[in-house]
Amino acid sequence: MTKLHVQTAGENGPRVIMIQGTGVAGCGWSPQVEALQDRYQLAWFDNRGIGKSPGKPTTLHAMAKDVEEVLEHLGWADAHVVGHSLGGVIAQAFAIHAPQRVLSLACLCTFLEGRAAVALDFSRVWIQVRTLIGTSEMRRKAFFQLVSAPNVACTIENIEKLEHVFGRRLEALPSVAMKQVRILAGAGFAEALKELDVPSLVLSATEDKVAPVQQGQALAEALRARFVELSGGHAVPVQNAKGVNEVLDTFWQNCS
Repeated sequence: MTKLHVQTAGENGPRVIMIQGTGVAGCGWSPQVEALQDRYQLAWFDNRGIGKSPGKPTTLHAMAKDVEEVLEHLGWADAHVVGHSLGGVIAQAFAIHAPQRVLSLACLCTFLEGRAAVALDFSRVWIQVRTLIGTSEMRRKAFFQLVSAPNVACTIENIEKLEHVFGRRLEALPSVAMKQVRILAGAGFAEALKELDVPSLVLSATEDKVAPVQQGQALAEALRARFVELSGGHAVPVQNAKGVNEVLDTFWQNCS
């Protein structure tokens, strides 16, 4: 039985497993759960060292095995797999590891090459530095600006809405987050993805400062996937949940 913290919702419809990104527990999927649980069987979990799951991340292969462990725990032979950011890279690794268990692959705001997450673009580096220095409130606002589109006002109300979904203050990154980033930075499955034969979707956000649209386009090309670009930032599954949910619902229905 898995030691990972796993949650489920929905009793009918296709099975979907959802994988979160750096520093965010499975509760980050709550906007999708609330909207889609009446039509799908949904499962999500906390990655190692995040939320209520013990341990710490080691390699992407181990993270992919964690997904398989969760499926075994649920008694699911297969599922639609969706991941956000690092979760999208874990989803890629799992699809390569066990393609027979992947009904479809959906990668949101993620990367073909993990090193793009730490690329030395001045504007991105500066805002990332601001999430690590200064007062708690300064770092909190900087993190919000990093993951939000510029047209989303950096107000306490908007910050608290995002924190409610994340289940923590924005600046309070779990201690394993930097380990997750280092693992992500070494990721890259371009050649293996070209051999993958599963229905695939890649969704990018136009104003994403973490996972640039170009990475999503390159990933979609490698996967021969449908590519969708929505207005928003890295937190688009929360801040434009309606748009993301409609894209996922349409994709999964077309895969059935």
